[in-house]
Amino acid sequence: MRPEYLSQGEAARLFPVLATTSKEGRTTAVVLSCLTSIHEFGQNLLKSLGVRVGRTSTIDAFTEIVFAGDKTASKDRPDGLLIVQTGKREWRALVETKVGSNLLDDDQVERYRNLAKLHGVDCVITISNQFTSKPENHPLQSVRKSRSRIPVYHWSWMFILTTADLLISNDEVSDPDQLYLLNELKRFLTHESTGIKGFDRMPQEWTELNKLVSASEGIPAKSESAQVVLEAWHQETRDLSLILSRQTQTLVREKLPRKHMDDPNLRMKEEFACLRETKRLGTTLIIPDAASPVEVYANLMTRSISVEMFLRAPEDKKSTKARVNWLLRQLKSVETPDIHIRLMWPGSSEATLYPLEELREDATIAETGKEGMQVLGFHVLLSRRIGAKFTQQTNFISSLEEIVPEFYKDIGQNLVAWRKAAPKIKSKRDGALDVSVDALEEEAEEMALEG
Repeated sequence: MRPEYLSQGEAARLFPVLATTSKEGRTTAVVLSCLTSIHEFGQNLLKSLGVRVGRTSTIDAFTEIVFAGDKTASKDRPDGLLIVQTGKREWRALVETKVGSNLLDDDQVERYRNLAKLHGVDCVITISNQFTSKPENHPLQSVRKSRSRIPVYHWSWMFILTTADLLISNDEVSDPDQLYLLNELKRFLTHESTGIKGFDRMPQEWTELNKLVSASEGIPAKSESAQVVLEAWHQETRDLSLILSRQTQTLVREKLPRKHMDDPNLRMKEEFACLRETKRLGTTLIIPDAASPVEVYANLMTRSISVEMFLRAPEDKKSTKARVNWLLRQLKSVETPDIHIRLMWPGSSEATLYPLEELREDATIAETGKEGMQVLGFHVLLSRRIGAKFTQQTNFISSLEEIVPEFYKDIGQNLVAWRKAAPKIKSKRDGALDVSVDALEEEAEEMALEG
């Protein structure tokens, strides 16, 4: 039943009666309908906003809403309204969606914020093909800088699709009818008619920035092009984590310092300074149960994409050769080209770098110039120059989304971190009486006499 405070609004339908040209309305209705009907789906999506949905909670959704007495309805008509009822507590959110290449509008989002404040709605949720590191860090800079007390959260369509895919893949939907419905949603969202897509193109500023770097010119301190490129990179790395999530059927996330998670503007500032200094973009991806995080870099100086993982050398092996062989055994089936091993040494001793093939032929070369030292760890590295493709808006993205999964599939998923063996009970202490007070006293006396 439509709430009394709405003068217009239809309950979100799985089969909305809308014009075929209304992609946004149709997609919004279908997704909101599934969010209200499939417990685990609604629970997971709303959990990302910090909203708890228990078994006794109810979720309702309405589309194309107008508040009673609203004189601006012709201009401000949100695509949806979400209502979560838990006991006497009611949480509400306005929903605004964009599909295809349509982008969120700063002024429109601000008007919906004001509308939410006017009618006591808790927040605004935007959904589009734009990406963000987490729902709180909105893709629109104006939203991030606004001092409004009404929060604006953001879901990308691919985040919604990935959430559905993981629930299905990991068999987390208990009701078979709801599981069937969620799989139908997955089929719907993946159809080209919905206009849902991943991040597939860097902005024009990407080409301009590469020209600047190749001309050996520094990146200006207030370069708007670099700012636009960095924002695009953040969208791509988020999309890349969702791609790997679907491929591994686990939740892959970006590893960000807490200060960057809480303050995206600070993240932009510090990563912009890093880009100016190093001429490269980077991110770190956390894949559950992998041997280590996956580090990804795009180097504008060398026009190369690098992916690497770090393994600590096994401490139970004394020589560098034995430690290198321990790593090589993990890589014996690797045929991927462009693989190098960077060896890390104690103190201020510089790291050394060898092609995987050379170490396979003779592991002792790792000791050259490092005689008497023990290698402490290894960076397993794929670095691939892609030349002109690097500067091209679409080819850069397609190359990145090919190289990173290739590295993880051929190398990363097969690496195993060294762990110190569990302590063993000593042969002279295998009984409780062997470690009693009397036994320890006797042992101490014996040591004293021997000393």
